[in-house]
Amino acid sequence: MDTTRNTVLEAWMAEHGYSSNSLADTVNRALEQLTGRPGGLDGSSVRAWKAGRVKWPKSATRKALEDVSGLPAVALGFVPWGRARPTAAPPQQEDSDMKRRTLVGGIAAAAAAAAAPGTASPRRIGMSDVSRLNKRFAEIIASDHRHGGQLGIEQQAAELANEALNLQNAGSATQRVRSNLYASAAAFRSSAMWAAIDGRRYDDAKAHMREAQALAEMSGDQAIKFRIWSHAGTMYRHMGRTADAFAANDVARNLHLTRRDPLFASLGLARQGAIHGAAQDPTGTRRAFDQAQDAMLRADPADYRPVWMLAFYDQAELDHLALSAYLALGDYPTAEFHAHRCLSALRPHMARSRAITTTRLAHAQLAQGAPEAATTTAMKVPADAATQHARVTRMLQEFGAALRATAPGSTTVQTWTEHAATWRMAA
Repeated sequence: MDTTRNTVLEAWMAEHGYSSNSLADTVNRALEQLTGRPGGLDGSSVRAWKAGRVKWPKSATRKALEDVSGLPAVALGFVPWGRARPTAAPPQQEDSDMKRRTLVGGIAAAAAAAAAPGTASPRRIGMSDVSRLNKRFAEIIASDHRHGGQLGIEQQAAELANEALNLQNAGSATQRVRSNLYASAAAFRSSAMWAAIDGRRYDDAKAHMREAQALAEMSGDQAIKFRIWSHAGTMYRHMGRTADAFAANDVARNLHLTRRDPLFASLGLARQGAIHGAAQDPTGTRRAFDQAQDAMLRADPADYRPVWMLAFYDQAELDHLALSAYLALGDYPTAEFHAHRCLSALRPHMARSRAITTTRLAHAQLAQGAPEAATTTAMKVPADAATQHARVTRMLQEFGAALRATAPGSTTVQTWTEHAATWRMAA
């Protein structure tokens, strides 16, 4: 049996960043869309294609591969049964190699010509275009961590989502590239949603959510589906709609991804714990955070995860969510414990989280009868966060009202009033 390597397929896989296992997984998903049943390929199947042991895959597999690549099978170096194939004669090895290269090259060229409309080739959209968009997305995420809740961040993220969708119509692309573009657009729209939640613009957040959910379904990306539904749970928690918060967060937690990656399971459980706190359920809160901590310890830091996950979820964020939950429950010593642990572990760029955590720590200290310590803590919040971040501004106003009720007419209240005035003057 002739087992000449399929160098055309190997080159295409290298160009598009596929390993044997990842291509098998992608073709399996395409097979499921075609036939309604999951494909049974694995890395050894693709290695058989590359080695030339399989010259012409079965019809359904071939169609799925063509859908994934955007090319006819012959353009990927496959040769239909019955077609004349190159033969190797040992005394004329150079001749044989030249014939093989001519045949493979001729097949690829003919297929490419057949696939191109007219004489002008359309622009080819590739993973480099997706990477360029995601690099700009990373810059938006960094800005969100510094400032948070700003309308400008929301608008930038929404515009980037539109740019990703426009790119879908700018040229030809493989199924993999198109799926990645939809996933990126969903991620960008999800960030616009989060900025609106953080700024307490809930009607805008719900509009972004609906758009993000539709894009996520088209992408088939479980990680971005998790992010959107998890954000929805947080949004409803902030709105005081705990039943809806549980329902939305459960959608995220029930995705297969959370069984495959303990870090996603941990985030889902930590946000569930925060909802239990808002619902005044101390038992559910403790159980959820114990499970979230256990899942985080089981997670492999070396596993691949999307940029938005790596950018924020760690031990500090878990403690940040626990702080919110125990503060809502009125368990102020436990809330203070998590606040200190969060602040000690926060990465330097997490300015928004630091401001929120510091403000919540001040609330926990005040509720334990320590107005002086609480005021000193609250005064550490930077002026820009105190005046420009809707959540921080509201919490500081509530802190001032609670301080005046706790220690009316005291020098501590006077100190706080004067300090708050400097924030307003700096705004």
